[in-house]
Amino acid sequence: MRILVTGGTGFLGTALVKRLAADGHTVTALGSRDADLTRATALDRYSGERFDQIYHLAAWTQAGDFCLRHPGEQWIFNQQINTSVLDWWSRRQPQARLIAIGTSCAYDPKLPLVEENFLAGLPIDSLFTYGMTKRMLYVGLRALAQQFGLKYLLLVPSTLYGLGYHTDGRQLHFIFDLVRKIIRGRMLGEPVVLWGDGHQSRELVLVDDFVQAAIELAARTENEIVNIGAGEEFTIRHFARLICEEVGYDFDAIQFDTSRYVGARSKCLDIGRLKKLLPEFRHTPLEVGLRETVAWFGRERTAWLAPDDLAAPQLVAS
Repeated sequence: MRILVTGGTGFLGTALVKRLAADGHTVTALGSRDADLTRATALDRYSGERFDQIYHLAAWTQAGDFCLRHPGEQWIFNQQINTSVLDWWSRRQPQARLIAIGTSCAYDPKLPLVEENFLAGLPIDSLFTYGMTKRMLYVGLRALAQQFGLKYLLLVPSTLYGLGYHTDGRQLHFIFDLVRKIIRGRMLGEPVVLWGDGHQSRELVLVDDFVQAAIELAARTENEIVNIGAGEEFTIRHFARLICEEVGYDFDAIQFDTSRYVGARSKCLDIGRLKKLLPEFRHTPLEVGLRETVAWFGRERTAWLAPDDLAAPQLVAS
């Protein structure tokens, strides 16, 4: 198949493109340098090609408190990005199945995190704008499918982790931030301070597991929304203990700053629909995936060292 991937140079995009190419597909991977999707005509240069699938991963966001500091820009930029892609899809590539990425941030945490509730209630205040842009993306997919008979799939991931995470100066997703802080505590003697009381819970999915599920769902399912998660969550303290065991750091030395931003207290997706659609799907156990991720992070010195730390020794994970 011929497949176009927006956000193809990001963490998820890189893993997806690698897998699609390995499966023998012809892949056009677009990053922000290849196409400024905030411009309505950004994809016109690709209109001469006929794509079988379009994976729409591109979004303007970052981890941490980024959403709190940029709500207006997030609304404008993400609406422009999504409108550009959906408009081009409907006008120029109607034969293609569009597989888009939602966000668990769009769910109202007071309701069960099941697909039927994706548009119900309200996202938490700190992630409200970003969550609503993903809801609008879903509304756009449904509207175009209804009017023009197009085929789509919206995938809603839990937090992704794994090898190859981009540490390019942006705020890190919580699990990579934990790994970085604990490695620096072990190797450089820095205090390890984690945000919140550590009892907030999160769910993790290995990026390669997500890619596998996404590819299988894209081949079997259309005009659906599907959560892709692990079906279980753990506290930040649990994640921190596992990382400490891997790098040889004393968990009891960790400090918790309850004045800092923590987002939702709990976030675990209902994956009943995923199990029904892919009954054979099995996610990698957390201990296995996290061990591999910590080892990779330790080898990537630029992920946890500042320029003036370059004399620091290399981490060897236990």
